Amino acid sequence: MLGKSIDRNMLTQFLANELQVARFRDYCPNGLQVEGRKEIKKIITGVTACQALLDEAVRLEADAILVHHGYFWKGEDMRVVGQKYQRLKTLIEHEMSLFAYHLPLDSHPSLGNNAQLAQLFGFEVTGRFGEDDIAWLGKSMDAGISQVGQLAAHISSKLGREALVIGDAEQAVGTIAWCSGAAQNMLAVAIDAGANVYISGEISESTVHLAREAGVSYLACGHHASERYGVQALGEMIAREFGIQHQFVDIANPV
Repeated sequence: MLGKSIDRNMLTQFLANELQVARFRDYCPNGLQVEGRKEIKKIITGVTACQALLDEAVRLEADAILVHHGYFWKGEDMRVVGQKYQRLKTLIEHEMSLFAYHLPLDSHPSLGNNAQLAQLFGFEVTGRFGEDDIAWLGKSMDAGISQVGQLAAHISSKLGREALVIGDAEQAVGTIAWCSGAAQNMLAVAIDAGANVYISGEISESTVHLAREAGVSYLACGHHASERYGVQALGEMIAREFGIQHQFVDIANPV
């Protein structure tokens, strides 16, 4: 089945429909960000369109790259100089398209980062909350995970990265809320939604105080580590749907 191709514009429209791009108010454009060759036979996925990912895509002779973190963020310097120039130069010289999906890839009910984390961690989903239902609620289906310390060890094992735990390791795990990436500012909303444990990627100084004072445990498991799975699932779905080649490239990032 491999060896097939898909028209770039057809893939753009397919992904816009699948990820319901139009319903999101985001910090960046979602969809095709840099136009490459018309026919796509091989697509590389990764978390962030950094130079290392672009260089690996060139080496692998990719036609397109699909990421969670692309370019042209709100408030970004509009000049094409330095790092931005080099990245765009690499894409354009090698005629590689760049597709990027931010909030739509966090929110998708089955392919999204939060849906994929639920599968990875073995959580039963009981609800969603926040703008565009971006964050998720649930509980662990593992009877052996009853305390926060056990949950943290489980998550660390699954992600291959030790989670930072704010709270009592012996606290009982009740309702768990989670949102991948830099969603520490949703802790208060998670508390209001009934969670006593909240999981995200990053943590801020103020997050610690809110978690302690509310008696809620906060687990920071890494921005990159928590957002590796949605883009992989999306790439695999594209490969199945259209018979093109897909390869995920993990550019290590400790944050």
